[in-house]
Amino acid sequence: MPNANKPFGLRPLGNLSATGAQKQFGYQIADTQAGAIFQGDLVTLKDGYILKFDPATHTAAVGVFNGCNYIDPSSGKPTWKNYYPGSVNITSGTIQADVIDDPSQLFIIQADEDVIQGDFGKNADVTASTTGSTTTGLSNMTLDSSTIANTAALGLKLIGKWDVPGNNLAENYTVVVVKINEHLYGSAGVAGQ
Repeated sequence: MPNANKPFGLRPLGNLSATGAQKQFGYQIADTQAGAIFQGDLVTLKDGYILKFDPATHTAAVGVFNGCNYIDPSSGKPTWKNYYPGSVNITSGTIQADVIDDPSQLFIIQADEDVIQGDFGKNADVTASTTGSTTTGLSNMTLDSSTIANTAALGLKLIGKWDVPGNNLAENYTVVVVKINEHLYGSAGVAGQ
C-alpha cells in the first residue's frame, strides 16, 4: 500500500538528551503581522518576533510553532489557537506563540517525494508552505526531497525513517525523523555524511 499524502508539518517525537521531554518557550508575534503560521511550521526570529521560516530568505530556525494565545480584539476574550490566522490587530496584551525550541528536539515530517536509506545523515530544506488547515490548525509544510544533500546550509538533518506500518522508503510521502540542522540556539549547520 503506498504512503498517504497527508502533510502535518513538523511533529515533536522526542529528543537526543536523556530527558526525552519536549521543551517549548513563549515568543511574541508582531501585532498585525500578515500571513498565517500553523502548528508544525518551522519558525525563525526576526527583530525579536516569530515568523514562518522560508528557506529562500532565512538561514536558521528557532524551532517549531505549537500554537498561540492572545486577547481577541473583537470579543475581548482570551483566545488559544493551534494556528495564528494572520493580521490580528491586538488592542490589549500581546500575541504569545508557543515554540518547541530545544536544539536537541527530534521531529517527524512527511517528505513531498521519495526518501531512500542512503539519504539518512544528509540534510534537506522544508517546502515553503503558505497553507495549512484552519479547521485543525495543522501545517502543510513538508520536507523538500529535491534538496536532500550533504550541504551544511540546509535546515533539517535526516535521522531515519519513522518506523510504523505503512510508511515505506523509496515511495513518495515517506515520513522521516529529523532534527533542525541550522538552529538559532544550536548548530550553525553540519554537513551530511
